[in-house]
Amino acid sequence: MQPLRGILLKVMSVCMFIAMSSLIKAASDDVPPGEAVFFRSFFALPIIFGWLAIRGELRNGWKTINPMGHFWRGLVGTAAMGLGFTGLGLLPLPEVTAIGYAAPLLVVIFAAMFLNEQVGVFRLSAVALGMIGVLIVLSPRLSIGATLGTAETLGAVVVLMGAVMAALAQVFVRKLVSTEGTAAIVFWFTITSSFMALLTIPWGWVIPAPSVAAMLICSGLFGGMGQIFLTSSYRFADASLVAPFDYSSMLLALGIGYFVFDEVPTATMLLGAAVVIAAGVLIIWRERQLGLKRAQQRKATGNLGS
Repeated sequence: MQPLRGILLKVMSVCMFIAMSSLIKAASDDVPPGEAVFFRSFFALPIIFGWLAIRGELRNGWKTINPMGHFWRGLVGTAAMGLGFTGLGLLPLPEVTAIGYAAPLLVVIFAAMFLNEQVGVFRLSAVALGMIGVLIVLSPRLSIGATLGTAETLGAVVVLMGAVMAALAQVFVRKLVSTEGTAAIVFWFTITSSFMALLTIPWGWVIPAPSVAAMLICSGLFGGMGQIFLTSSYRFADASLVAPFDYSSMLLALGIGYFVFDEVPTATMLLGAAVVIAAGVLIIWRERQLGLKRAQQRKATGNLGS
């Protein structure tokens, strides 16, 4: 293991994904979300093909024995992407980022529901704390005086729905990894999301201006690189070590939101984000403790059997 290298790759993946989101947000006034999903997915393919070639998996890395598993993961993941991109056009970047932190919290619940994973009181309490943080972030948008017709309120609902879909997509990935390689999961999601995005053409695709098209193409390239960096980070460090660096995205989102989009974060949003991040770190810490405990138990069992 090379932990520093793993952390560096994780941070690079966070930078790529925030750059991707910023480009999508900048183009959101000119193209519909479905078209943005297509550019994000289709133009990630050259990066993924290059990655497969470097790994020597171009011939066999994409092969699968569970095509329907990839289909359902792609369907839910594409929905999450489309909802997230819609929200980027309606809400400030830091707010979208903060609400998106609900996804890993929901994964804990969905994994217990659908994968029969054991979840104790500590993690359930951390999830509850995190959801309180999400509600704090959402509170100005979903207050009694707010109406669903306003862009900001609609954006809050859409981004939260996107977080739910993203959490479900992670549950599908957890099921896929038991039979599928990482390369196949990345490849087939990109193919599936590109195809599904094409189905939104009747809802008003446009021919983007060259500058907008360039931003969309770069969003795909950055998204592809982010996927590769993220996947590679787990080859060099434990997931529990690199996972907390996901939250560095908030610092980047705050900076880009302020200097590029003139978005000034509210105290309520910052408080809610801090609560969500604290809850996420607690869950990661607990996962690490449980992982160490399971490893010690396996070692003890092995010693007894020798």
